[in-house]
Amino acid sequence: MPNVRDIKKRIKSVKNIGQVTRALEAVSASLARKAQVQAFASRPYSQKAWEVLVNVASQSNSTNGAPLHPLLVVRPEVKTIAILLISGDRGLAGTYNANIIRVATEFVQAHCAQNGCGVRWITVGRKGRDTLLRMREQVVAEFSNLPASPSIQTVIPIARTVIDEFLSGEADQVFIAYTDFINTLTQKPVVVNLLPLQPFQTTDQPVMEYVKREPTVTTEGREYLYEPSAAAILDEVLPRFTELQIYQAILESLASEYAARMVAMRNASENAEALAGDLQLSFNKARQMAITSEILDIVGGVEALSGQAERIVADMQREFMMTEHGAR
Repeated sequence: MPNVRDIKKRIKSVKNIGQVTRALEAVSASLARKAQVQAFASRPYSQKAWEVLVNVASQSNSTNGAPLHPLLVVRPEVKTIAILLISGDRGLAGTYNANIIRVATEFVQAHCAQNGCGVRWITVGRKGRDTLLRMREQVVAEFSNLPASPSIQTVIPIARTVIDEFLSGEADQVFIAYTDFINTLTQKPVVVNLLPLQPFQTTDQPVMEYVKREPTVTTEGREYLYEPSAAAILDEVLPRFTELQIYQAILESLASEYAARMVAMRNASENAEALAGDLQLSFNKARQMAITSEILDIVGGVEALSGQAERIVADMQREFMMTEHGAR
């Protein structure tokens, strides 16, 4: 059993860790509230923009049978796909980073098993980048150290990299892998089709298990008038919509990360308190055993001294009797 000094050091260490986890929990709770407000505020706009885009694209395609913008072109053969993986820069968030990386890699395995395509990765966050590099995957670009409350300007370099991958022909299809925020206790890692800007269709059931269901689009009774022209509008709108989709995915991921870290730190604080209580009990037992041992040593010493004193008195009495007898 550890001695009292070692247990006391462990109690102090556990309490110090508990203070750190409680501080991280408080910081994460504050950041989570701000991120959730941002994600909820832009979510309806993002969904409605997707619906309008699909309607505009379908009507523009029906004019002469050809897409009016390169970002709408569905390529007949998908040889290479690009995955925009959004993860965190730090750990201490439970299984947040591990779950999104697992879902992204399993989606790639399922999708490429059907199509036999290559994969190019674009990462947002150091955790995803480091894991993919250890797996020897092809990471063509990486972005990290995003602010806690990103703006649309933060997303422009990421969106430009993604669009260039598609327009240059390096990737025939682009997906976003991010964590969809549902509530504080539930975050779901998903994969969403980004480019081409068309509803993703596949008959492969394993692939659909990872792909997020797109919002329902109503095409009946919708008629759009273009001024000056549909092509001019799409040239301006489609790149911005791509930025919006990436921006929304980053907001959802940040809200999920902060919520996951808050819950993880709360659990760690509770575990630290429980462990400190168990160690305090062990400390009390060890201290009681040490005190009992010291008392036993004292009692044994007293008993030994008492027995020795009795023998000395008996010897003195015997000598006195012998001396007195000799005098007579």
